Amino acid sequence: MGGMSGPYVIRGSVVLPESELVWRFSRSSGPGGQHVNTSDSQVELRFDLAATEALPEVWKERALQRLGERGRLIDGGVVSVRASEHRSQWRNRETAAVRLASLLAEASAPPPKPRRKTRIPRGINERRLREKKQRGDTKRGRSGRDWH
Repeated sequence: MGGMSGPYVIRGSVVLPESELVWRFSRSSGPGGQHVNTSDSQVELRFDLAATEALPEVWKERALQRLGERGRLIDGGVVSVRASEHRSQWRNRETAAVRLASLLAEASAPPPKPRRKTRIPRGINERRLREKKQRGDTKRGRSGRDWH
């Protein structure tokens, strides 16, 4: 089997450093026949976000703050991702690494620009009120008061 298909790009030229990734393997739960009892196909990938030098400081602070709010950080600023949906350990490793990279990309993204309120043009408001008035007149004209 070949090596991993990394590097896993977070954003721009920033990648997950292979040397800072900690892999743990265990047996997956659920059905799978005879093979499942002998292979450690579940993958847990840990990344020490607080101690890394791979991310710019601003990104790191932003990611630590956002992931801490969501409860994704383990004690000491470590991010943990688990993958067990595939039967092969290699594919679970790929899935976990991609998941971690996208999690870090989302968490370190700059906040969206605040929305600027826009004024509704006066003409649009006047037209809406005029149409409401016409509709009311039409409905009022349907009452049977004048019929004999």
